[in-house]
Amino acid sequence: MNSLRILLCLLCLVTGLRAGLVFDVNPLPVNPKAEDEEIEATFTFTNTGDKPIRITGLESTCACLEASLDKAVYAPGEKGVGKAKFKVSSFVGKHEKFLHIYTDDPMEPDKVLTAILDVPEIIEIKPNNLQWAVGSAPEPKEYVIKMLGTDEMRITNITATRQNVTFEKKEITPGREYRIIVKPTSTAEVTIGALKIETDSKIPKYARQMAFFSIVKPEQLEKETK
Repeated sequence: MNSLRILLCLLCLVTGLRAGLVFDVNPLPVNPKAEDEEIEATFTFTNTGDKPIRITGLESTCACLEASLDKAVYAPGEKGVGKAKFKVSSFVGKHEKFLHIYTDDPMEPDKVLTAILDVPEIIEIKPNNLQWAVGSAPEPKEYVIKMLGTDEMRITNITATRQNVTFEKKEITPGREYRIIVKPTSTAEVTIGALKIETDSKIPKYARQMAFFSIVKPEQLEKETK
């Protein structure tokens, strides 16, 4: 008799854990093309509980994500469909975005869908920030720029936002790899600047890139390199 009671309690516990909205896929993979400015993804879920669930609100943690559902109330066992629209903008690489679905379910009033946005990297700039310490020797340092997309891309123009640096472009592999050697004329003062790199890419967001440089206090540089 005691064993039966224990079994019934365990079944109730398992049922309780499974009750509510359950996503079919979570996290949700979102894989835009390099040229996409926006992408829409569909997600599905099921009300696994024994009572209807009403959706009371949707909230995204990022302005880049908008979402909608096919209805407001889901009966027990009913499947639901949602749409998530992402503004890809200047995102590159993998990013986690979160969608909160608020319900009237007292056991789980906030269901969170995680979306993994994976945007292809077309231009790789390493490092993205060249640094010198104030008072150090103004030695030349370099960016390595690689064009990783299907199509070749060439650097057509470079300008600096600060006048206290010189730079030289070297083409390693035409349309594929470049080096930009940067040398400050002086390291006497703290400086923050960038190189504006223009390419012949037909995709607007890859036609202009930024590579940063800075002259910082020695203690700050030491802290950042640890």
